[in-house]
Amino acid sequence: MNLIFVLFLLVALLLLVIGIYCLIVTRNLIRVILGIEVLTKAATLLMIGAGYVNGHMSVAQAYVVTIIVIEVVLLIISVGIIYSIYKKTGSITVDKISNLKE
Repeated sequence: MNLIFVLFLLVALLLLVIGIYCLIVTRNLIRVILGIEVLTKAATLLMIGAGYVNGHMSVAQAYVVTIIVIEVVLLIISVGIIYSIYKKTGSITVDKISNLKE
């Protein structure tokens, strides 16, 4: 195995652990979205590493650019939803979401 690929794996594993920890520990919706963003960055880093090892770097980069574009669109939509939750409840904690049913 190549040393660069091992470094890709280690950094991606670290990002994966940080993202999962952020999702488990926090109750703030903005921090939850940031945890999801960190998880997707770990996945894109693994894709780049796999493309480097297989010799298909251009295909991996094309997939990663597509994932980043989709991720930005989903981020904008989710921030808009969080903003509307904040306007309705005055808070962005997960505990206040159950009051939106009314």
